This record gives sequence, C-alpha cells and structure tokens, in this order.
Amino acid sequence: MMKTLDTARLMEGLEEQTAGFARAVAGSDPDMQVPTCPGWPLRTLIGHVGQQHRWTAELVRTGEQLTTPDPQQADPGAPGEWARWLHEGAQVLIHAIRQTGADTEIRTFLGPRPAAFCLRRMLSDTCVHHYDAAFATDTAFRIADDLAADVISEILDLLSTPALETAKPEIAELRGRGEKIGFRPTLTQGWVITRTPEGLRGERGPVEADVVVSGAVADLMLVVSRRIPPKEDRVSVQGDRALLDHWLARTAL
Repeated sequence: MMKTLDTARLMEGLEEQTAGFARAVAGSDPDMQVPTCPGWPLRTLIGHVGQQHRWTAELVRTGEQLTTPDPQQADPGAPGEWARWLHEGAQVLIHAIRQTGADTEIRTFLGPRPAAFCLRRMLSDTCVHHYDAAFATDTAFRIADDLAADVISEILDLLSTPALETAKPEIAELRGRGEKIGFRPTLTQGWVITRTPEGLRGERGPVEADVVVSGAVADLMLVVSRRIPPKEDRVSVQGDRALLDHWLARTAL
C-alpha cells in the first residue's frame, strides 16, 4: 500500500471536497443528466454521495460489512437542503471515525481493514464525484494537489488488492508479464503500475514505463478515474497506447 495522508488531512479533505461538491450543484436542476455517470440525474449523484457517507459511517460504527445501498433510493431532499444534507453526511462519517478510532479494524468488502481505509475510500469517491457534478453543471472543479495525488494512490492501491478480483473478475484480465504503465505529474512523485502474473502492483517513484501519461496531478487523477480520456490536450501519452487503453477499459470502480 502506498503512503497516504494522515487522518486529520483526510478528514479536512473530505470537508473541502464535500463543500466543493455542494457549491457545484447549488441551484441546479435535479433532473439534469450527469454525462460522466450515464443514466444518473443530478439528484441521484447528490443522493449517492450523502448516502455513501452515512452508510460508511454506519459500517465504521458497527464494524460489520453492510449491504450496499441503492443510489436510486437515496433522497437528498429539496434543492435548498442539499448543502446542509451533504455537510451533515460528511460530518457523520468524520464523527464515526473519531469515535471508533482510525486504526480500529473493521470488516470491509476487501476483508479486515482499519477504519481509516473507509475514510480514504470515501474521500477518493467524493473527489471524483465532485468533478462529475462540476462537469455536469459547467462549474469550476478545484482540488488540492495532495488530495488529487492521494486519490491516484488510493485507486491504484485498490486495483492492486488481490481480493478485488472476487468483486470485479475483469481485474484478473490485467495480469501480465511485467508490462508497466506510468503516470508522471509535474510537481510530485509519479506512479508506476506493473502487470505481473500474480496481479497488479502499484508504487510511487521515478517513472520508467512502457507507456507514460504526463500532466498536472489533478488531470492525471481524472485519467486514472476514467473521467477524461488520455487523448485530451490536458495530458500527453508516450509509448504503448494499446497497453494504456487495455488497462483503462478494465479498471472501472
């Protein structure tokens, strides 16, 4: 597992990105479609974010794996209540982490993990959905570099976890013979994911790979999370493009 941010920064980041998400959706049509979440109107996206924060808080409090809720059943309330509802959901999760203890082991879909794993997963999810909301409503998307970098690390850590193949069998198709895919940001360490016969292995450091995607860390986050294609002017690609395309086609979370 790659080094992550400390618990205090993860909590602060969750508050920052939830607030940014709330600003992005403020005053928008609940029935507006979200292009990066096909089939979802804005109301469903908002409901999903607040629902996931509350569901994860319950998972942390009970220590037991719970049935995943249906985002179509989430009710964020009237548009004028969205900001309050979203803020409350983030606070419920932060409070649960503080009460339970970030290092306390709980059951997750990947087996036993510290409670901080759930906080990090929800921060990653919230950052990506903040972009979804901003793109749908044509508002500015902003994220601090340290948060964007941690989202990349979190996604690559998740993809490199052998237990994920049980939930997503298509991940097994990414096993390989040592092929390397690299992501090279401008202002921080890069990432390399290696396709081994046993599965994926992610690490941070100098980027030497068969295919390298270069760009600002926030844009690399959007490529890794499959929100923007790597052919946009915002990033550049050098090397085996087919290798990159094969990886991206099988890494939906």
